[in-house]
Amino acid sequence: MGLDMYNQTKLKRMGGLDMYLRKKIYVGNKYRDNEERIKIKVPKKQKSAMIKIEGIKEERVSSIEEEIGYWRKTNSIHQWFVDNVQDGNDDCKSYYVSKDKLKELLCLVKRVLENHKLAEKLLPNQEGFFFGSTEYDGYYFKDLEETKKIISNAIEDARLGEIYYDSSW
Repeated sequence: MGLDMYNQTKLKRMGGLDMYLRKKIYVGNKYRDNEERIKIKVPKKQKSAMIKIEGIKEERVSSIEEEIGYWRKTNSIHQWFVDNVQDGNDDCKSYYVSKDKLKELLCLVKRVLENHKLAEKLLPNQEGFFFGSTEYDGYYFKDLEETKKIISNAIEDARLGEIYYDSSW
């Protein structure tokens, strides 16, 4: 008995595979003069003045990390990272992703979006505990469209910092 569209969407949003692409930029405040240091400040809630973040010592900040991509239960993309970046280790650790690897993934995503029949061969779904659907349906291709955007932006971001992938479930 198949699930209706509402229950499929609800099931997809419940616990499971979360995937992140992050950009890390080295700033090396330790080696900068006080005037040259990257300042870590946030706006006050009541005023537009900036305040320091409690507990952060600017002179010890070595890098800044941004979340540049997020997926939820896009198991085909997760498996690609496991196979092509993580040496087969599906261990929820953070792994460096080269610009060449990002380009390789983008090429595969584009090919599958152009010809849906290539999906199972080039970017196959993977079963796993709460990894989401293994169907090649509208959700699969919508996830690939989002992946195309994320990876295209990550390739550009790779000029400015190092890109890392990690996941959790």
